[in-house]
Amino acid sequence: MRIPVTRTGPPHRSDDEFVSFREVRERFGFYGVKVGRWVTDDEQTRAAEYFYDALCDLMLILKVPETVISLRNSLALHYGTGGRPGVAAHYSPQEKAFALAKNAGPGSIAHEWFHAFDHYIAQQAFSDLPTSSFASPAWLNQKATPVAHPLNDLLFECFSAVILDSSGNAPSDLFTASAKADRASGILYYSRPEEMTARAFEAFIQDATIKNNFLVKGTKKSHEAELGLYPTGSQRQRINEAFARYFHSLGHALSSKVASG
Repeated sequence: MRIPVTRTGPPHRSDDEFVSFREVRERFGFYGVKVGRWVTDDEQTRAAEYFYDALCDLMLILKVPETVISLRNSLALHYGTGGRPGVAAHYSPQEKAFALAKNAGPGSIAHEWFHAFDHYIAQQAFSDLPTSSFASPAWLNQKATPVAHPLNDLLFECFSAVILDSSGNAPSDLFTASAKADRASGILYYSRPEEMTARAFEAFIQDATIKNNFLVKGTKKSHEAELGLYPTGSQRQRINEAFARYFHSLGHALSSKVASG
């Protein structure tokens, strides 16, 4: 069943402007875009517009340039192809691509994009990690060597806000709820650092003034939210503030670098 797409935010194109996946690729610099063979022309046209608006919204919320969205041209986008049974969306570290299912994927962009970012930034945040590593578990495990940089300090503050309480010495409410869900299911999933940070990032994006349910949905009203698998209350506020500081500082640093030549 198709989910109605709604958004509240500034227009990124005129009502009669045609946007294809080619424009999506060229605007953000994705190294590739792949669309499934079972996606009709009408579905492809509609999806390209949704992706374009959602990624523009993400860029505005984070206050970063297009190159961050494509992770310096290292990320690919797949739609309606290469899906996994029962999985609406996923990120592939091997391909460096995030993929959304044709019908079930809308609302998953923020989550999967952060997985891609977590994977990409690991090589900038730590000096001795395998290329398959993600930054958030590397931070938690404390076995890798952090790269000294003010931006990395801000990134690590994001991880701390997600995984630890306000004192920084005990598990956060989000971690406690995630571990409880994992014990109930008998599978280690929700309490993995990369999953907690991706869900926390979703909450940060959904709380922004710009609203787009093709980009993110369900962090306040969903079965997962009822289980406490998204941050709430003061922890949610701390996480939102930490992500805002990090990404706004990242955007400012990149803009300053461009301006200085």
